[in-house]
Amino acid sequence: MLAKKIAVIGIGNTLRRDDGIGIVVLEFLLKFYKRQRIDYFNFGSASLDLINQIRNYARVLLIDGINAGLAAGEVKIFTLTDIDYNLDIAFTSTHSFNLKNIFDLAKKSGVKTKIYVAGIQIEDASYGEGLSNVLRNKKKDIIKKIRVFIDSLCSF
Repeated sequence: MLAKKIAVIGIGNTLRRDDGIGIVVLEFLLKFYKRQRIDYFNFGSASLDLINQIRNYARVLLIDGINAGLAAGEVKIFTLTDIDYNLDIAFTSTHSFNLKNIFDLAKKSGVKTKIYVAGIQIEDASYGEGLSNVLRNKKKDIIKKIRVFIDSLCSF
């Protein structure tokens, strides 16, 4: 039986501008939004260890920068089912080990965890530190939308 706890996992590379948005949001949540039933993890660039970690939770929220052709800073929350059936191949993480790979591996490994992704449309993934002006200006709204979703996960 899965634990009733929730994991919130930030994914991203803070040395590639907006690609670090998942880590930026995670750090804010760690500092200002700690909850008793939530464990927080910084996974940087996603790795196979992520699959082992998520199997210990009933629900997991991955926070990551995506490239989905949305307006920069827009947050799209989706699940494994969305990846399987509704998302175009261009709807990807900005990492070589992308969200589709993570979901495929989790499914093939028999992971029973309900996995959600808060995908944040990036504008600039070039090398450099700090978010683009667009994401920096939308950071509060991005965090608010993700906090509302986390609240809904806690109410299960």
